[in-house]
Formats: sequence, C-alpha cells, structure tokens
Amino acid sequence: MHPLLLEQENKKMLMLGNEAIARGALEAGVAFAAAYPGTPSSEIALQFFRISLETDLYFEYSVNEKVSLEMAAGAAMCGLKTMVSMKHVGLNVASDALMTLAYTGITGSLVLVVADDPFMFSSQNEQDSRFYAGLSGLPMLEPSTVAEAKEMTRYAFGLSEDLKLPVILRTTTRINHSSGVVTLGPLTKRVTRGDFKKDPFNLVCIPSVSRNLHPRLLEKMDKAASIADQSSWNRSQGEGKWGIICNGVSYGYVKDAVDELNIADSVRILRIGFSHPFPESLVQSFLNGCEKVLVAEEGEPWLQQAVHAAAQRAGLTIPIQGKEEGLFSRLYEFNPTIVKKAISVFFGIDFVPSTPVQTPDMPEVPARPPNLCPGCPHRATYAAVREVFGDEAIYPTDIGCYTLGLLPPLKMGDFLIAMGAGVGTAGGFSQATGKKVVAFIGDSTFFHSGLSPLANAVYNNHDFMLVVLDNGTTGMTGHQPHPGVDLTHMHLHKKTVSIEAAVKGLGVEKTIAVNPFHFRKTVDAIQELADYRGVSVLVAKAACPLYDKTLPGFKKKRPFFVKTEKCSKHRLCTEKIACPAFLLDGQEIRIDADRCTGCALCAQICPENAILPIPRKE
Repeated sequence: MHPLLLEQENKKMLMLGNEAIARGALEAGVAFAAAYPGTPSSEIALQFFRISLETDLYFEYSVNEKVSLEMAAGAAMCGLKTMVSMKHVGLNVASDALMTLAYTGITGSLVLVVADDPFMFSSQNEQDSRFYAGLSGLPMLEPSTVAEAKEMTRYAFGLSEDLKLPVILRTTTRINHSSGVVTLGPLTKRVTRGDFKKDPFNLVCIPSVSRNLHPRLLEKMDKAASIADQSSWNRSQGEGKWGIICNGVSYGYVKDAVDELNIADSVRILRIGFSHPFPESLVQSFLNGCEKVLVAEEGEPWLQQAVHAAAQRAGLTIPIQGKEEGLFSRLYEFNPTIVKKAISVFFGIDFVPSTPVQTPDMPEVPARPPNLCPGCPHRATYAAVREVFGDEAIYPTDIGCYTLGLLPPLKMGDFLIAMGAGVGTAGGFSQATGKKVVAFIGDSTFFHSGLSPLANAVYNNHDFMLVVLDNGTTGMTGHQPHPGVDLTHMHLHKKTVSIEAAVKGLGVEKTIAVNPFHFRKTVDAIQELADYRGVSVLVAKAACPLYDKTLPGFKKKRPFFVKTEKCSKHRLCTEKIACPAFLLDGQEIRIDADRCTGCALCAQICPENAILPIPRKE
C-alpha cells in the first residue's frame, strides 16, 4: 500500500513537502488530479500517479498545464474535489483558462498548486506567481512549513467549496523539497462521480454573460477578504515595538533570525498565510502597534506593496521597508545569513556573520559543466546535425534535458525562452535572416506545445528543419509519460499517438525518422533535409538510457574500451561528442566501463576503429 494512504490518525510521519501536499489532498477527499511535470512540483503528481494505480483516484499526466486545468475544471463543475499542480512557468500556460474559470467559478472544489523556483534551480526564470492571484481575482494560501503544507492543502479544498472558486496554493522550492514531520489526519472518502447541471447563461462566457459574472467574482472576493482578515493562517506573535511581516518560507528564516539575534522581546512578527485577498484590516491593526516595519519576502515586493497601500489608507507614516538596497534583494532565494543581516541593518543591531569554514588545504572541486548522460541519444543527434551544419545554422531550442546540449562541443542551442518556442521562433529566424534554421524539441514538449507552432509554420510556408528528439519519455523531470509513451508494461493500456503521424497530419511533406545511433544514416538524412525548402522534420527515435533500464527485459549492452595501440590520440571522440564516460589517464583516453552504455556512437566516429566493445569473458 502507498504510504500516503495510511489510515492511522495522529501518527507522525516524515514527509517531503510535495508528499505532504498530496496527503493533505487525500485527507480532503480529492477524487480527480491532473498535472504536467515541472520541478519543483513534480513529486505531487508522482504520488497521485502511484496512488491512482491502487485506488479509484483519477490521475493523468496531461499534455500541458492548460489542459490539466481544463480537465480539473470539467470535473470540478460536476461537483468533484480536484487538484492541479504545476511549476510557476506552467501557470503562464494555464492562465488563459484560469482567468475565465475565475468568472464561472466551480461547483465542487479545485486547488491549484503552483510551485515557484527562486534562484532558478531548474527553471528559465524566477517569476513570482503571487501576482496571478491578483490578476485572476482568486484566493491564495502560502504555507511556511511542510506540516502546514498538508494542513493548508486540506483547508484549501474547504475554502474552494465554500467560495465556489479555485484556490491557489503557492509554494516555493524550499517548501516543496524540504522534509518535515507531519501528523496524519483522517482520510475523507472520495466521491468519484458527479453530475453537470447545464446553465449556459452563467457558464458560457460570451460577453453578455461575462459582464454579469465579473461583479459576482468581486462579491466572492469581498467574502474571501473577510475570511482572510479573520483567518488563523495569518497570525502575529511577540509584543515588541518593531514589526516584521513575512510569508511562506521567509517566516522560518525570520523566526530563527529573531531568536538568534536575541531580539524576541523587541519584535512582533506577522506571518501572512492567507495572502490574497490581502488581510488589510489585520495588517493595519498590526502596523498601529509598531514604530517601524520590515517586510521579508522572497521574490518581488508583492507583500511590501500591499503593506504600503494598507498603511497609506490608514494614514500611517511609519517606516516600512523590505526590497531596498542594503536590505532584501528581488533576486534569488533567502538564506539565514541574508535574513539576519537585513534585520540587523534595519533595526540597528550588531551582527557579525559567522566566518565560513576555511579549507585552504582542501583541493578545489573540479568544475562540472552540465552535460547529457552517457548513452543519451540526443548527443548522437546533435553530433550528426553539427556534422552537416557546423556553426552556420541557427539553432533555437526548447525546454527539456536536451537543453544540456548547449555547451561545447555540441553547441546546440542559440535561443531558448519557453516550451514550444523553439518551433515558434524558428520561422522568425528564418524569415529575418534567410539562413538555415534547425530547431529542436523533445517528444514530451512536442505534445505540450509544439503542435500549434508547427501547424503555423506549415500554413505560412516557413523554411526550417525541426528535429524532434524522441527518447520515449519525459526525461528531465523523472520519466513521466506523455501521449507517445507505451505503458503496457505497467498494465496501463493507453492509446499512443505517433509523432510521425501527427507531423504528417499537420501537413509536413518532408519527414524522416531515424535511430540517431545509426550515425552515418542520420547524417545522410539530415543532409537530405538540408536541401529541402520549406518545413521538414527529422524524428530522432532512441530510448533514454536511464528510462530504458527500468523497462522489463532490459539487458545492458557491452561497454566499449579504447585499444591503445590503435589510438592516434587526435581525440575526435572526446572533442566531437564529449561523452562523460570518457576520461583522460595521462595522455591516454580511457572509457569508464561502469558508465558506458554500449551505444557505440564513439566507435562510429573514431577513424582508426580504435574503440571496440569489451570482449566477452569465456
């Protein structure tokens, strides 16, 4: 049985933040969940995927975040308890549906978990999703600890059902990926079937309907504002003359800093957990008791602006600062030293940061640039594309593990902004420069957001080559399925969608599918497509080596070695493909047999045939 299904009320368990969120949803009785994988939110979906194999919980990995939200919205309109999870940039994709869903509201409940990524550990930007709460006019909750993430998730379902609105549960990486002790509550029995009541004059958002729905949304937000002002998720502690207002994970840093600086008797802390609608009356009451206030929040000054506005409306003129030079930055994550330093500067407290441990006698850790895995088929495709085009072509690329081909020697990535944008920008580069353009997209990203720009390119007679890097899974985030993945080995009989058929169905007239580990055939196919005018597609199909070894019947191939007496040390193997299985032993090139997957790409590149499979033992 999945551990999150344990029915032992009051039992304490150590959980990852994302596991705690999933448990909170189960305790609330979630019956329908959907997601597109994205770090730091991915483990929420993983729990639901595994639990759906054991229970009647419905879960799906949708093709993108907008479709996930639309799926959940349909189920929520039938009265079910639903959850959607995504990373911050995924909310951009889902926002089109979210804005109008706020107008229609829902019948059951819908909790939208959005995980922000300060410092961009695995993201292309560090946007602050709190602004979406104001933009959409939806309630938002922000947990400060792992235990609270579970409790707040459960509460979010009730709030959603009460207001008949989706509720945003906003987290950051340190909440999603920290572990903490969680006390189990009772599991609520799932209701997996509902009914839909037709009401087109309130649910079909033509202009005349929406004009009536927007005032209703504002009325709901007035009710939500009253709840926020009284909510126990917004709480103050301490009685001092100085004030600190904080949210989310910042609360933990602030609480530790106040204790360690020995200023607990001087400081009042207001932690905002129910952050939208902003609890203005509560904050004004808090400000009234302070001589000066510091706002501690990661990301943008979202909270600080709201505090300033609340103070202005109350006629308060006390100093309120946060995102200022010398205090907090709008960049990256907080850490304990950053928060202690800002508090000491603002309140004039002596603080000497601890001296970092000195390790002059320790050897410097070698730099480790991002690299594709040993045996990754994307490396073979990139090497073949470079063989044909070198530096002459423009290479827009996309979001996924294949982005790791950015650095030399592969250098496959000249522009990257968003999922599907590699295809979308390729036509622009081609039209503007007249140069050859080769765009890259992974198989999961192709289904996420590659179809629309490809159809656009065909219709508008663009001229570029698209390479679909099909490794049979969603590699970057942990091997989640997509519509092209066969799951029969898990006894899940999904109907797979062929990428080649989809490409042809969109009107692409020149398509070639290759196994990129057949290197010369792949080079020939790329050369053939290079001479084609218009949109052409190369589908490079070979399994992700990490995913492949998890499948039934997997047999490890024989690793390769360098036959020293044949090697002339020109190092084409390392300089062309840079597989991490290679290493230098003095001037000799070696292959780490434990890391080599036996893909044979390097053997096909070596002109002396000096790279051979390790002989079988007799």
